Amino acid sequence: MARSDNLTGAFLMMASMACFVLNDTFMKALAGEIPLNQLLFVRGVLTTLAVSIMAWRVNGLMVRPSRRDSGIIVMRTCAEICAAYFFLTALFNMPLANVTAILQALPLTVSLGAALVFREPIGWRRLLAILVGFVGVVLIVRPGTEGFNVYSLYGLAAVCCVTLRDLSTRKLSREIPSIFVTLVNSMAIMVVFGLASLTSDWVAMDVRANMLTLSAAVLIIGGYLFSIMVMRVGEISFVAPFRYSGLLFALALGWLAFGEWPDMLTLLGAGIVMGSGLFTLYREAQLGRKRRASHGLRRH
Repeated sequence: MARSDNLTGAFLMMASMACFVLNDTFMKALAGEIPLNQLLFVRGVLTTLAVSIMAWRVNGLMVRPSRRDSGIIVMRTCAEICAAYFFLTALFNMPLANVTAILQALPLTVSLGAALVFREPIGWRRLLAILVGFVGVVLIVRPGTEGFNVYSLYGLAAVCCVTLRDLSTRKLSREIPSIFVTLVNSMAIMVVFGLASLTSDWVAMDVRANMLTLSAAVLIIGGYLFSIMVMRVGEISFVAPFRYSGLLFALALGWLAFGEWPDMLTLLGAGIVMGSGLFTLYREAQLGRKRRASHGLRRH
């Protein structure tokens, strides 16, 4: 049964990554045609409607967060809004695989952030792996060289925002449903970028643009749902490494849809980041097993 759960979790994780990367592909296909603020508002309307229906079906609307949880949700939502802006700005101006490769640093930044903010223990091996991973990020971004793209900094800003989002999520009470938090984020993005879209002229969306936007909305909802389901199936230590399948999807879709292929330094940097992340996940799994074993001995 455990092996079956792990395989299910692995497929769910890969499905989540595929949905997110396909969403990114469809959004990038509209770059230069539809203003970013308008695009995020329209997608936000569609996702908010769908998530509202899902939240209603599971009684996830009647939630009264405590003052503490409300503050965390506000912080998480602000981080989500900034992450959406920085990530899509980078995506519209960089190859899909390059932006996705930068995002692979997330397991490293979250581990480092948890150690700094929550004082979670971090050994020298994981700390070394994080530092090596950041070397990989530098190879991808390459500041000060001919291959440097200023929008790489937007990608790094998105990583910082998502790190803040994930760290704040850890502090939410278990009583707060995930679907409620997702709905708040979706509504906030809809409102903020809806207001921002009023500062410039709207562009008429043809059938192609509408279909791509609708598809992106469906896919991002699918990505969120699969990512929630992943947390409830299989062992995290087995399932988590499959998040790196997102980079493989990005490489394939970037080449097929836009004729993009990263240079060797970018691929090398991505490989270093992935290797460091996998080692970090492996060490966390090892330590988790040791803690569970020690707790079991104490109970006996």
